Amino acid sequence: MVRGIGARLRAAREKRGLTVLQAAEKLHVDARILEALEAQDFAALGADVYVRGHLRRYAEAVGESPAELQELYAGSARPAPPDLTRIPRSDSGRRSSPLVLPALLLVVGCALAGLLWWFLNLPHESAQPLSATPPTPASSTSGAGRGAAGANGAAATPERGAATAPAGGSLPTSNTGQMQLDLRFSALSWVEISDADGRRLLHGLYAPGSAREVTGTAPLRVVLGNAPAVALKLNGRPVTTAGLVHRNGSAHLLIDRTGRASAAAARLAHGE
Repeated sequence: MVRGIGARLRAAREKRGLTVLQAAEKLHVDARILEALEAQDFAALGADVYVRGHLRRYAEAVGESPAELQELYAGSARPAPPDLTRIPRSDSGRRSSPLVLPALLLVVGCALAGLLWWFLNLPHESAQPLSATPPTPASSTSGAGRGAAGANGAAATPERGAATAPAGGSLPTSNTGQMQLDLRFSALSWVEISDADGRRLLHGLYAPGSAREVTGTAPLRVVLGNAPAVALKLNGRPVTTAGLVHRNGSAHLLIDRTGRASAAAARLAHGE
């Protein structure tokens, strides 16, 4: 039995009249090693090869049979179960988690920097008065028609509604020349709008999903920072900006009374 190992070592030591400390000095080992052998606490001595070495030396020092004690130990020794608490655990998640926050901050920082660059590069020019081309009075045309008719000796009678019908399908306008421009934003965009009298009608940065409407005298000068994200309607009819948008997404437009948009001249776009 394994219990006999410690008892036989203790009995042999006491028979020789030695204390644990005296036996430890004789063997030049720590006294705790001998105490572990006598208490049969072999796990405290480490690996099996160390247990056998200490057991053999102690048996020889106190006059016991090393072979018998080694045989007892071999018959009682059982492989110790693995210590699962000493198995290194993967810390891949712990190592990767500190990288998530810096990566997220980098993405957010790049997005903010891009937005700031785009906003700082938008045109910020002051509105300048524009000279509106006055429409040809209807009276002049009708007077000329009456003069021509008088020369032929007959009075010209225009058809009903001919004097008010817009030529070429142009947009209806009021007598005062005031036009209503509606704007709808599908993405963030900077806008500045001025009318022919030089009045600034709209100015600022507008969020996605918002809408604005302004009223002013045509032609209207419109500067868009993100033109593809802005839908324009003049008096309820869409305004086409195809071919007028720059590579950076901005557009400098002049919208006349008929709703036709054209590229603004450089001196108008930059307030020179």
